[in-house]
Amino acid sequence: MSRLVYLHVGAPKTGTTYLQDRIGLNARSLADHGVHVPTGSPLVSPALSQFRAALDLLGQDWGGAPGHAAGAWEALVKKVRRRSGTVLISHEILAPAAPEAVARAMADLGAGGDTEVHVLYSARDLARQLPAAWQESVKQGRKWSYRKFLNRSERGRTWFQRAFDLPAVLGTWGAELPPERVHVLTVPAPGSRGDSLWERFCRATGVDPAWAPQDSDRANRSLGIAETQVVRQLNRRIKRATRREAEYDELIRQLLAQDQLVRRSSPPVRLPPERFDWAEDEAQRWIDWIDGSGVDVVGDLEDLRPVRPAETERWRNPDRVAAKKQLRAALDALAAMTQEAASRPDPERQLVRRMRAQAQRLRQS
Repeated sequence: MSRLVYLHVGAPKTGTTYLQDRIGLNARSLADHGVHVPTGSPLVSPALSQFRAALDLLGQDWGGAPGHAAGAWEALVKKVRRRSGTVLISHEILAPAAPEAVARAMADLGAGGDTEVHVLYSARDLARQLPAAWQESVKQGRKWSYRKFLNRSERGRTWFQRAFDLPAVLGTWGAELPPERVHVLTVPAPGSRGDSLWERFCRATGVDPAWAPQDSDRANRSLGIAETQVVRQLNRRIKRATRREAEYDELIRQLLAQDQLVRRSSPPVRLPPERFDWAEDEAQRWIDWIDGSGVDVVGDLEDLRPVRPAETERWRNPDRVAAKKQLRAALDALAAMTQEAASRPDPERQLVRRMRAQAQRLRQS
């Protein structure tokens, strides 16, 4: 039984949330056309199931207790081996995987035997990538300033920058693959049609877009500078860890940041003007590597070049947000969290009610 496995390894902040959600929403329709999306359980979304499998492969425990993902990769591989046709696997945390993890993935999936493995990597210009990555790191518990994040990124000392390093990522993931089985998907430039990225993904995987008619409304929307600063200061105040404890992850990253603060209108986080020279040099390095490697390109390599803002556009420093703007964002955050607290059942009050009801029944018996 032969199969074609497309392993989408990132990068983060390139529309992966949208792609994974659309794949999951259309899993049944895709299966009708021989395109399979393996998952560990019908009660768990394919995106979450594949996230856990990626964690297990990498030996990590993001967002849960130690060992919570153990066995997930092996379970996913078993599902893959039961399928023929095309299989889609996607998660962005795979991008900076070590060579040992990549070798295991290829061996477990059966590369070189009855399985033909292709690697997909979606890439985006750093002028859009880095601001989005800093915000994401803050939502996940980081406390660092934007300046410190950018300084460390330029030196390749952040997880995100390792995941964004296209030559390094594809040099590792594509080490044992012919170049025609390594695909670079460029993220369309701002102003492109909303489904352009999905169409490029479909072209790379041989999927007819008509096989996945249900669109997704999921996206990691960006916070403004005031909102990001409020979450960062909250992380510092409560000494939030980056291990992403489930309770904090639900309350701060999901409820507060992604559900509430994204609705506010605030100047966006932008790349500082003095960082564009480095971002342009990085883009050229990526393009030179792609041209020399012979890998397949889906999209336009010019999309990887950062677009400088107009000279008249004022850059606003996310590390120096006016106190009044932070206060307004913080009050909105407090209101949202208060409403959430009021809507949740109070265990102590429920216990008192149950005890009173039981006492009433005993008196009546």
